[in-house]
Amino acid sequence: MQKEPMTPEGHRKLKEELENLLKVQRPANVKAIAEARAHGDLSENAEYHAAKERQSFIEGRIQDLQSKIARADIIDPSKISHDRVAFGATVRVLDLETDAEITYKLVGPDEADIKAGKLSIHSPMARSLIGKAEGDEAVVKAPARTIEYEVLKISFE
Repeated sequence: MQKEPMTPEGHRKLKEELENLLKVQRPANVKAIAEARAHGDLSENAEYHAAKERQSFIEGRIQDLQSKIARADIIDPSKISHDRVAFGATVRVLDLETDAEITYKLVGPDEADIKAGKLSIHSPMARSLIGKAEGDEAVVKAPARTIEYEVLKISFE
C-alpha cells in the first residue's frame, strides 16, 4: 500500500466527510429504505430503488474515504524548510510569456482542486516547481506549448 502525501487540513476534511457519512447519511438512508419497503411491491417502487442506489453510493464512498485515510502520509508544512518550494507551499508564479501571476498551493492528489488553486504534488506543474527558490525559473512542457514561470513568492500558511 503506497502512502500519499496529505496536508493536516486535507486529512481533517476527509475524516469529517467520513463521519458525516457514517453518522448522518447512512442512518438516514437506512430509514428511507425501510419506509420505501413499507409501501409494498418492491419491483415497481421507485423510492426503494433510489434509496438502494443511494445506499450503494454511500457505502462506496465510505470505503474510498477509509482507504484514503489509511494511506495518508500527513505532512505538516510548518516543519518543512521554507526557503524552497516543497509540499504544502503556497507559490506565486509569473508566466513569463503572458505576464499573468498565478498562485498555487501544492497538496496531495486527494486534495487537488485547480479551481481553488490547489495543485497535486504529482502534476507536471508541481514537479517543475519543487525545489525552486524565489527568483528561479520553472519550465513546464504542456501539450500546447512550453510554459516558463518565475517563482515570485513562497509561503507556508
